[in-house]
Amino acid sequence: MLAGPRFKCRSLHLFNRVGRGLEISEAGRIFLIEARRTIASARAAELTLAELGGMKRGTLTIHASQTIASYWLPEFLVQFRQAHPAIALSVTIDNTHNVAQAVVQGGADLGFVEGAIDEPTLSVDAIASDQIVAVVAPHHPWASGRRLLHADLLAAQWILREKGSGTRSALECALQAMHVDFDALDIALTLPSNEAVRSAVMAGEFATAMSQLVVASHLRAGLLAKANIDLPARAFYMLRHPERYKTKASLALEAMIRLSQIARDETPAKINLK
Repeated sequence: MLAGPRFKCRSLHLFNRVGRGLEISEAGRIFLIEARRTIASARAAELTLAELGGMKRGTLTIHASQTIASYWLPEFLVQFRQAHPAIALSVTIDNTHNVAQAVVQGGADLGFVEGAIDEPTLSVDAIASDQIVAVVAPHHPWASGRRLLHADLLAAQWILREKGSGTRSALECALQAMHVDFDALDIALTLPSNEAVRSAVMAGEFATAMSQLVVASHLRAGLLAKANIDLPARAFYMLRHPERYKTKASLALEAMIRLSQIARDETPAKINLK
């Protein structure tokens, strides 16, 4: 009996130990790229089989930024689930930057973000509008309703979301349009969620800027006060990868959203299901 060839397998170090922590090695970075490609291919195969079933099976994978996922998207997910109960919905919440990357890498069929992105590989469509408002606790001096000056903004202590957040980017763009240096703001705290920012502002003499959707009930209840400064509206965006197959499930959700927004006269975008 002939002995088969013998192979020596050299172990790959995917991580390097640095102090008490780990960091990904060059081999690990290469492996991660290939792993993502493999996962994307597996998802494509699964979607193909699901499409053959004609919306009778499958998964719709969505990544969305916090404000959208928590306050705007849920009603559409409920409508979709009622219309297509056989389609599983997988929703991941992350900041705008990471949502865009998930769509780029094929980890999401659709992405929904409230921040402007610079990603030429994606199609970016405005699907709704949102209003950013500056809010403070009821005992804050700004709660008096007096008109704020640029000097007031620079003198205040702010609590904001983390870098990469669409809400933070919206404030930065608004201040830039007002010729106020965002980097000159006194940012006392940076927190990773809308709810954490909102609670912190309620507890002290801080200011923040958030979506009207996030603070509407707290304003009505008198737990927060709106500061007298005009901040511009912003758009909510839907992200797709134009070179990837548009599943029937993703098109069905898109149609629901566009029809609803047109009915509310919130966006002039036309429906395109091709």
